[in-house]
Amino acid sequence: MSLTPLMFRSLLRLLTSLIGDPAASVSTLLFYSDLLPQNVVLERLVQHELLHEENYLFHFLINFMRCFW
Repeated sequence: MSLTPLMFRSLLRLLTSLIGDPAASVSTLLFYSDLLPQNVVLERLVQHELLHEENYLFHFLINFMRCFW
């Protein structure tokens, strides 16, 4: 099995979440990368279901942001 179908599926999930609900997607990225300020209103926007184990690019973005910011 090649990586192309896995990455294509992950790219589609990432793009649909960013296009469909950009505020929740960005706040989820910031929350899991520990860059979101401690604010109850902002934490309500976090969607924990975006962290599906096959959402590889979402996990990559979170880890990238943790390392370099």
